[in-house]
Amino acid sequence: MAILDIDERLIELMKLVEVDRSPLTDIKRFTRRCDIGIIEGGCANEENVHVLRDFRRNCDVLIAIGQCAIMGGLPAMRNAIMHSDAPLRECLEEAFLTGRYIRNTTHQVPNDPALPLLLDEVYPCSEVVEIDYNIPGCAPSGDIIYETLAGLLAGKFSGFERHRIRFD
Repeated sequence: MAILDIDERLIELMKLVEVDRSPLTDIKRFTRRCDIGIIEGGCANEENVHVLRDFRRNCDVLIAIGQCAIMGGLPAMRNAIMHSDAPLRECLEEAFLTGRYIRNTTHQVPNDPALPLLLDEVYPCSEVVEIDYNIPGCAPSGDIIYETLAGLLAGKFSGFERHRIRFD
């Protein structure tokens, strides 16, 4: 959604790029090598790790966008719980069965083979693969995203001016 905050400048960018694997195209596998890959979100399950490694293998430059990708974000709050005396099973029971506002009519924790296996904690992307650039923010502004992408495409990106990075 933050990318859409680029607004009409997105049209300018789309003239310069071809989108390959993306929720916009619904393409699930890379069809060719990419110059730039953009990922968001931390790694909370085995599928996240697989997708992230696939992006690293297929992209010359990999950009992590947003605090969840850079530091784990709010989902990483479970890390503190997991390192206490409560194992994963107790956390899942609290989330799906015994929580104060839970109305789970099946009285079961979801456990389907189609669901990706949860990791022991939520990891920032940089702990799984090498990340070339981080665009911080929750969510980053459309201006920062645009300036980063336009600069990279023009071969002129040299980092962020400190005053441009803020958290609203």
